[in-house]
Amino acid sequence: MAYPERYKPLLDRHQTEQGIKLIKDFFQQNLSTELRLRRVTAPLFVLQGLGINDDLNGVERPVTFPIKDMKEQQAEVVHSLAKWKRLTLADYNVAPGYGIYTDMNAIRADEELDNLHSLYVDQWDWEAVITREQRSQTFLLQTVRRIYDALLRTEFLVSETYHQLRPFLPSGIHFIHSEELLQAYPHLSPKEREDEVCRKYGAVFVIGIGGKLSNGSPHDRRAPDYDDWSTVDEKGLAGLNGDILVWYPVLGRAVELSSMGIRVDAEALLRQLSLTGQEEKRALYFHKKLLNGELPLTVGGGIGQSRLCMMLLQKAHIGEIQASIWPEDMRQECEQRGMHLL
Repeated sequence: MAYPERYKPLLDRHQTEQGIKLIKDFFQQNLSTELRLRRVTAPLFVLQGLGINDDLNGVERPVTFPIKDMKEQQAEVVHSLAKWKRLTLADYNVAPGYGIYTDMNAIRADEELDNLHSLYVDQWDWEAVITREQRSQTFLLQTVRRIYDALLRTEFLVSETYHQLRPFLPSGIHFIHSEELLQAYPHLSPKEREDEVCRKYGAVFVIGIGGKLSNGSPHDRRAPDYDDWSTVDEKGLAGLNGDILVWYPVLGRAVELSSMGIRVDAEALLRQLSLTGQEEKRALYFHKKLLNGELPLTVGGGIGQSRLCMMLLQKAHIGEIQASIWPEDMRQECEQRGMHLL
């Protein structure tokens, strides 16, 4: 948990609420236009045991509850909608070049609470159908640039609306593979590497997250059944996924705004299930449909709504943007330091 020295919010609570609506309305319209996405309605929970829920890093426990009218069958609150979106694209028979986005709301009970992490997660989850030829790093980076352009336009609107908020995002985003990042900063932890590269470039897309690097460890963990992190590109570096990170001067650190990637095809799914020792998942509903060729090839990701609002409104704690539950000592310390948690 970080407490910036001499922090003072630049917007009052009324302005903050107005700013949140401004950002959410404007950014999702831009994202939809850039990537040709149609809005759909998403579930808050899914049935347990179908393999539809996002496993995140594979260790987080979903919030579960029994359904009385379904013989106590267990449902679980979504972690994200990574796999649900792909099923929906198949159901809607969406053509290549088009996709969907939705407001995803989740509860992550195992989250370690701090300036950026809350029990409550809200993000724009999006997914688009692609062709076999578009399963490439070139196409992935083109998509990242389009998302970043939408971020820049949103920052400009916010700074024009609230003149006390000065823009800080660079005009372009830098690309680096996680292995290249390791070689540049071999003695630092992954998060420290992210801080250093973001301090240098301002905005960075770290490519290839989930597979083991030359030091024997991944940059970060990823579930094996949505992002393709094991396919080798033309440079011999594995990974068709990554994270959008920006340097956030209020906290003096890198902030992840989006995790995204080209999704696994049948070959990549089998390879990654084998690499992670999770071959038993092949029998699950989602995985069988993918292996049987019943799901389209896609690219997709999530973009944190509260985190984006926090950054563009230049707040020091995500609790200044969203209403959640916080430890009482954290709440009191934040209040004393000018962070007024909702």
